[in-house]
Amino acid sequence: MKKITPRVSTAASIKRLTAYEGEYNLYEMTVHYDYDLDALIGEVARDDQAFMDAAVAQALPGVSVKVAPPSFGCSAFCAKTDTAVLTGRNYDFKEDTSALLVRANPKNGYASIAFACLNNLGANEADTSIEKRAASLLAPFACLDGVNAMGVSIAVLTLDSEPVDQHTKAEAINTALTIRLVLDRAATTKEAVGLLGRYDMHAMSGRDYHFFINDASGNSVVVEYDLLDPAREMMVTPVREITNYYALYADQVKPNQINDAFGHGKERALAIAAILDKGAVTVDTAWAALQASSQVPNPEDITSNTQWSVLYDNTNQTAQCVQRRHWGDTFLFTLD
Repeated sequence: MKKITPRVSTAASIKRLTAYEGEYNLYEMTVHYDYDLDALIGEVARDDQAFMDAAVAQALPGVSVKVAPPSFGCSAFCAKTDTAVLTGRNYDFKEDTSALLVRANPKNGYASIAFACLNNLGANEADTSIEKRAASLLAPFACLDGVNAMGVSIAVLTLDSEPVDQHTKAEAINTALTIRLVLDRAATTKEAVGLLGRYDMHAMSGRDYHFFINDASGNSVVVEYDLLDPAREMMVTPVREITNYYALYADQVKPNQINDAFGHGKERALAIAAILDKGAVTVDTAWAALQASSQVPNPEDITSNTQWSVLYDNTNQTAQCVQRRHWGDTFLFTLD
């Protein structure tokens, strides 16, 4: 009997969970193959295409697949209920996409659940062909938000500033690698911040980004790279909610407008704050905040068009997800 390889079993694990009209749906996948993050840290992370080629070589050795580096939009917040710390996250991007829930349990790392944008992998209908299943094997390196077994969650959000490209340290990481690095290796927000501080940051796809990180204690921060500093020093700002503007310069940002390089979307953060400030937070409150900050499609706005909304439970390490604003259709995911 022919032995089933870990990559084949990973591809076979892909399941479509929704049947919405059109090609954009919600999928899940369990990663069974071993990947090597350390092989992606360094000079290869400074070049988008070189990084994607290296990721392809790990996920699909010997196979030629063209993958575009990803882009990222969004809103995110952290809130405490009586029993749990929750992380709310809308992934907003003008190009429609399917979402893939990725379960990973790496050697010498923490198990996690995270979401990847299948449009970035050219595999919106991930279960319809061998080629699309194969492309989906790259998803561990294309996740945009997630939570790990220690209760650390992370989400990436785009900014309007010039892309950071530091050259101060021996080794570099990039936007996509940051998500996987934190999920696999950080047990607290403090550890995540320390981990990122070891490396130069290279922002992918010609855009700038920041990272919303929190843990099961509710320690909630945004990691940014100071646009007013020529060295683009990494800065850490405690926040409860954030969108596509610099938390470091929040006083420079007005709602309902582009604030030059300082960013935009403050009206969405204010909408979240207005709901969370009403009183004791519940799961229903958190979902109301996600709905209030979600966005309909706008071809002129790269951070419009909410593709998925997820509520991570940092305390219990679960994720509840709604795909493309189907608010009455919620899916619960666990680490197992």
